[in-house]
Amino acid sequence: MTTGLHPGGQPQDPQPTGNQALPRQERVGHGAPHADNRTRSAVITARAAASFDPVGRSVATARSFVRDTLQGWGFADIVDDAVVLTSELVTNAVVHAGTSADVLCLRSDEGVRIEVADRYPEREIPLQATAVNMGSPDREGGRGLQLCAALAGRWGVDYSPTHKQVWFHLDLPDRPIGTRTAGPSLPAHLLPLADGRVRVAVIQIDRVGAISAWNEDAEDLFGYAAEQVIGKPLTDLAAWPHTPGTSTGIVEALQLSRWEGTYGLRAASGRVTPVYASHLRVRDTGGEPSTVCLLVRDHERAVLQTPLRASATDTTTSSEGQATDPFEVFIGSPAPDDLDGLLQRTVERARDMLDGDSAFLLLATDDETELEVRASTGLPSARQRFARVPVEAGPGRYGSARMPAVHEDLTVVPGAVPLLAGTGMRSVVTVPLKVEGRLTGSLGVAAEGPSRYSNEEALRLQFAADRIALAVESARLGELERLRRGSLSFLVEASDLLAGTLDRDQTLALMAQMTVPTLATWCAVYTIADQASDPYLSYVLHEDEERIDGLKALLSKIAPPDPVPTPGARVWAAPGEAAHQAALRTSMRSLGLGEPASITSGIGTTLATAAAVGGETVVLPLVARNRVIGMLTLGKPSDEHFRQEILELAEDLSRRAALALDNARLYSERTAISQSLQRSLLPPDLPHIDGVEVEVIYRAAGEGNEVGGDFYDLFPIRDGVYGFAIGDVCGTGPEAAAVTGLARHALRLLAREGFGGPAVLERLNSAILDEGARSRFLTLLYGELWPQEDGSAMLKVVCAGHPLPLRLRQDGTVEAAAEPQPLLGVMEDLELYEQTITLDPGDVLLCVTDGVTERREGTRMLGDDGLADVLTTCTGLTAGAVAARIMRAVERFASDAPSDDMAILAMRVPGLQRD
Repeated sequence: MTTGLHPGGQPQDPQPTGNQALPRQERVGHGAPHADNRTRSAVITARAAASFDPVGRSVATARSFVRDTLQGWGFADIVDDAVVLTSELVTNAVVHAGTSADVLCLRSDEGVRIEVADRYPEREIPLQATAVNMGSPDREGGRGLQLCAALAGRWGVDYSPTHKQVWFHLDLPDRPIGTRTAGPSLPAHLLPLADGRVRVAVIQIDRVGAISAWNEDAEDLFGYAAEQVIGKPLTDLAAWPHTPGTSTGIVEALQLSRWEGTYGLRAASGRVTPVYASHLRVRDTGGEPSTVCLLVRDHERAVLQTPLRASATDTTTSSEGQATDPFEVFIGSPAPDDLDGLLQRTVERARDMLDGDSAFLLLATDDETELEVRASTGLPSARQRFARVPVEAGPGRYGSARMPAVHEDLTVVPGAVPLLAGTGMRSVVTVPLKVEGRLTGSLGVAAEGPSRYSNEEALRLQFAADRIALAVESARLGELERLRRGSLSFLVEASDLLAGTLDRDQTLALMAQMTVPTLATWCAVYTIADQASDPYLSYVLHEDEERIDGLKALLSKIAPPDPVPTPGARVWAAPGEAAHQAALRTSMRSLGLGEPASITSGIGTTLATAAAVGGETVVLPLVARNRVIGMLTLGKPSDEHFRQEILELAEDLSRRAALALDNARLYSERTAISQSLQRSLLPPDLPHIDGVEVEVIYRAAGEGNEVGGDFYDLFPIRDGVYGFAIGDVCGTGPEAAAVTGLARHALRLLAREGFGGPAVLERLNSAILDEGARSRFLTLLYGELWPQEDGSAMLKVVCAGHPLPLRLRQDGTVEAAAEPQPLLGVMEDLELYEQTITLDPGDVLLCVTDGVTERREGTRMLGDDGLADVLTTCTGLTAGAVAARIMRAVERFASDAPSDDMAILAMRVPGLQRD
């Protein structure tokens, strides 16, 4: 930036030369429209010029240049309007047009003229014969002109082939030089009423709130002599009103740097006298603070009350003479229809209005206990966005967000505004946003220099905050409603997904996938097996798959969060700290400043992992059935925070996920128990029988069942003798499996005691009947097998109500190998007999349960004949191949899954092997 100050002289208006286009001007203000009313005869008493490079920082520098220039000239009354207009015009030049900007300030006896020129003249030249139509104030180039129309007395645009210059003229206020404010002359009946001589009570309050001075007017107004009240707390006399939506009382008001308002004082007569007070906090030469209170009777408040500074936007009119909405002038028209856009434009306007270096806007939570950063400019927004600060924070007069506050130097009161810690900002003014007395937010503007703001800037900012508060609250409620609708849809979908599985690992994966990236950037799920176990890192997910391994390695090296059952999200700082330390060590090793690297991951991986977990990390407990079964950890990348609405949604999700995870755990436990018990009902490995091939295929119906009502067994009875059985208990499931276990164990025990086949089954029949109501009838094929030396095998079988065994001869003929007899578990007295079968070499004996023969497809059934037809195709096959072909035929017979248990037992005599 280059600057120069030129005292005296006349303004040099650009003149057309050669083929240059004649300059055309547009003027919106008093007088005839479209006329160039610049006063050329006014004497220029001072001139200041500066050039600014096409960078964003130049806008703030230009504002400071104009402010310093006008304040040096003694034109403080028009500084604010000049700064706002200059800011808009320079922004158009250096940001939108991308050229440098030349600013020229000219002082005359009539006011100030400021010219802003850029080197981007390709603009539509407005014609003098047509009405001015600036369009939307938010389009590029249009907003600055509208502000000129609203704030300047005269303005215009000059064009040349190489430059475009926008100028505006601000008139000085028509009041005596040196006064702070002045009002018009009024008729006598409109003047404020005062009874006789106006008395102004002057009371001084020391640092502990006690009265230290009491003047004569105070004695006259309230009836107390000075010696009666000096040393007493002012709170003994003050009747402080309760203001809805604020917690500020007389004690807090006395600590503020300046305060104005109404309350009551109890007079000596006992009556409360309404007073209007103006408080000013001062300190003596010893540094002791005290408060000077000026008080008048309330109806005489005009003596002390600061006149409301009417914003220029309140009285502006459009080119058609219609009143302009002050909200639209401040925000722009049309106003953004989304909350984030409205908040961002608000902070930018507030920053420009007070010539600040940064601005921020916070919205209050529903309970008004915390404020959440929602928009900022000039601050590291990524780090500050959605950060939360308490409403009541900090010491003394800077403590509450419910009242306007001016912070002259933040280095004097560290921590007064936690949001600005470490940003380099020193002076700041903050004002509350209130709707119907309820705190809805806070708006602040900050500057890098100290003592930049006074109570007057706070008053101006409060006017702006009052204009936008209702619109902000309306937009916030609209956004909240949209978020709640979206949250409801999200939770409904999440509940459906979680309810659709009982697999623990799949539930863990669903939990993580539903949170990333919808709620968080990364997620980790810790599980707790039982109360005596430590949390275990079960699942890690990041929205960038390349970060998962590094994140998992980092979390594995730090202690898991404590399993606290308290509901709600709590901040967990350990991952961010560990990531920072790991990145620091890796960086030092890369520079040769530390120990040699002992890990394989390079600096890029470590730094990327540190950035991935460097933001806010929160932990939500997974509580189900009054027990903490794990923790859901959500994280953000560097310098990011969670929104309160997101944390509330995550808390709802964690409750549903915890119940789903616990249901999956219970299901897995019960499934494991069931499968273990079912496996105990199956026979051990089949014995090897010399001279006989044996193959068994068993399929239990129902998901998760390993044993049903069908069963089989093959076991040695004594040397050279083997028992075999295949049966079918009525029904399926656990009840049928219980009878299965009874039958299998009883058969082994009775056979080894030396009982023959009929005796074994008769005793088993009695055991089943003894079960009473739990008994089930049972079909059973039981036999004993004697392999013979000549390569054949002799079998003695009893077929008690079971499908008859089929014998396949080498010539392909199939025949029943036994006769049917009564089933078990129905009658007490059974007369059973056994039949002897000899299997010649190459013969196959096929035993099946009725799940095979009763396989159905619509009205068709495989049946005994269908089974025999399949068996005839098995000539020459091994026992294993025969069983497999039978099962394949059964499965292909129908498209539906089998609804009944199935067992296939195939025995084949291969014959003697010859050399």
